Amino acid sequence: MSTISFPPLKNDLLLRAAKGEKVERAPVWIMRQAGRYLPEFRELRKHHSFFEICRTPELACALTLQPIDRYGSLLDGSIIFSDILVIPQAMGLEVEMVEGRGPVFNAPLETPADMSRLKQNINVAQELGYVYEAITLTRTKLDGRVPLFGFIGAPWTLMAYMIEGGGSKTLAKAKSWLWKYPEESHELLNRITDLAIEFLVGQVEAGAQLLQVFDSWAGELAPQDFRRFSLPYIKRIAVQVKQRLGDKAVPMVIFAKGAWYALEDLVDIGYDVMSLDWTIDPAYAREVTQDKIVLQGNMDPTVLYGGFDAIRETATRMVERFGKDGKHIANLGHGIQPTVDPEALKVYLETVQKVSAEIRK
Repeated sequence: MSTISFPPLKNDLLLRAAKGEKVERAPVWIMRQAGRYLPEFRELRKHHSFFEICRTPELACALTLQPIDRYGSLLDGSIIFSDILVIPQAMGLEVEMVEGRGPVFNAPLETPADMSRLKQNINVAQELGYVYEAITLTRTKLDGRVPLFGFIGAPWTLMAYMIEGGGSKTLAKAKSWLWKYPEESHELLNRITDLAIEFLVGQVEAGAQLLQVFDSWAGELAPQDFRRFSLPYIKRIAVQVKQRLGDKAVPMVIFAKGAWYALEDLVDIGYDVMSLDWTIDPAYAREVTQDKIVLQGNMDPTVLYGGFDAIRETATRMVERFGKDGKHIANLGHGIQPTVDPEALKVYLETVQKVSAEIRK
C-alpha cells in the first residue's frame, strides 16, 4: 500500500455517513460537480481538450478543486475529474469527446472477432497512472477540506459504450450481443471487471478515500438480464477490491441508474452505499432495503432549472423522505446538467444542510 503522507482530514462527515454511523446531518456532494455549469471550468476548457485534461494531473486537480473552492463548507466531498471511458482507452480503443455529441469511439466492437483488437495483459499503472497522479496531487491540494472519491464505470455500462460507439437511445447493438453472443459477452465483461478491480485498488493506493461504481445504463436491462450480465460483475468488483485492500478498504458506492427493480439485489453484494436516481421514492427505498445500506441521492437534476423556491421545496421534501434517522448522503439523482446556474446549486446545498440539521436535532 501507499506510504504517502496526506494532510489530516478536517471534515469526515461523508466518510462517517458512508460507514453507516449516526451523523449530525446528511453530508452532500454532487455527481459531476466539477463540470461545465461552472464558468471557471468553461474557461479552462477553452484551452484544453477533455481527455487532455484527464491525462494531465495538474489540470484534473485544478478542475476537481473548483467546486470545493467555490462552495466551501457547503460541499462535504470531492470527486476526481476523470471519465469512465478511460478503461476502454486503456484496453486499446480510441475515444474522442466531440462537442455536441459526447464520447465517440473511432472503431467500436462490432462482432466478437473485434475483441482481438483489445490489449492483453494490461499494465494498469502504466496505462492509467495519470489518474493515480491526479488523485495523489488532488488529495494533497485539498488539504483535508473534504474526502476524495475515485470511480469507474461498471462493466456492463462500459461494454455497451464499447459496442455502441457512443451514446444510444436503444442500446440495440450492445444488447443484441448479450443474446447473440452470450459467451463472448461474459468474456468481455470479465476482462473489463479484472481491469476495473486493479484500477480501483490503485486509486485507493493513490489516495482515494471513497469509490463509486457508475452503472449508468443498468436500467436499460430487463431484470433477468441485469441479474445475468451486470450484477455478478459489480458484485465481484466490490468483493475483490475489499479483499485486495484488506484493512485499507474504503467505503464503496454503487449507482445502478434506472434499476429500481434491483434495490434488494444490491443490498448485500459488498457495497456500503447505494445511490438512487430520482424515480425512486426514498421512503420506498428504505422499506425495500430495510436500512441495511446507506442511501445516496436523489433529487431530479432538472429541478435546478425550476427556480429557487422549487429547489428549496423539492430538496426539503427529499431530505424529509429519507427520514430524520435515515442513513442518507444527499446528492442529485444523476449528474448536474451543464447549463445549470451555479447559484441554483448553492441554494440546493444550503437547503439540504439546513433542513437535514434541523430534523436531526
